Amino acid sequence: MKNNVTEFILLGLTQDPVKKKMLSVIFLVFYTATVLGNLLIILTIKTSPTLGVPMYFFLTYLSLADSCFSSTTAPKLIVDSLSKKQTISFEGCMAQLFGMHFFGCMATLVLVLMSYDRYVAICKPLHYTVIMNQKMCEILVILAWVASFLHSITHLFLALSLPFCDRNVIDHYICDLQPLLRLACTDTYMINLFFVFSSGALCIMSFVILMTSYVFIFYSLRNHSAEGKREALSTCASHIIVVILFFVPCIFIYTRPPTIFPVDKLVSVFYTIGTPFLNPLIYTLRNAEVKHAMGKIWSNRVSSHGK
Repeated sequence: MKNNVTEFILLGLTQDPVKKKMLSVIFLVFYTATVLGNLLIILTIKTSPTLGVPMYFFLTYLSLADSCFSSTTAPKLIVDSLSKKQTISFEGCMAQLFGMHFFGCMATLVLVLMSYDRYVAICKPLHYTVIMNQKMCEILVILAWVASFLHSITHLFLALSLPFCDRNVIDHYICDLQPLLRLACTDTYMINLFFVFSSGALCIMSFVILMTSYVFIFYSLRNHSAEGKREALSTCASHIIVVILFFVPCIFIYTRPPTIFPVDKLVSVFYTIGTPFLNPLIYTLRNAEVKHAMGKIWSNRVSSHGK
């Protein structure tokens, strides 16, 4: 079937001009803080010798994925909130869809790798340096990149196969496969089934793996000292908060038929903009090592400027 659509109209979060301007300011603050916060984490880890362990190696890639993931949606949302006509080209829509799933999948897999790292560190401490060596960490990250690419390219091909006829109004602020399925002028049952199987299964399986790993971690802590339990619980608590904030909204969005719920847009805002904003706060405010390293970098910069 011929596709006559060259651009899509995004209805966004609201049509109220005043609310749109308020939202643009709020999202600009969130997006700026997200990028600066994640870049600060990356800079801190790369310049601090004390943060050279696998957990922070993976955290670097989580911060990178979060920055890029937020960048696929937030700038367009901010611009659209200040514009009268909210449109996106067909090519831009496909690029946004690819970027969202690529960096979203990457963040998901890195969270799994971080939980595996904590599992090995706490449950198998004597074998930790052998299992989680630098080469193994690099291989795991490369596999995560490859898996993310395969995941996102599959969703891109599904979107490109959809015929839209003359329907181009998306009742959302992003170009995701689920809103696009509602516009297609063909039966999308099998495509949606595959979509739920791929994205939904990825979210659910990752969430189950992560929660299971933390169950094993908490069970193994019974044999640790009070100080060891406190340190391990502090680290794991940060991870669990990130996992819940990211996966619960994703599971809600990606594990159901392409039906519209009033809270869909709000939930999408939370995991596309809110969670990447919260991650730097969680990993700095709840992590003494990162805070100490950031303080050391800041004091060194102040000293160098003083001289």
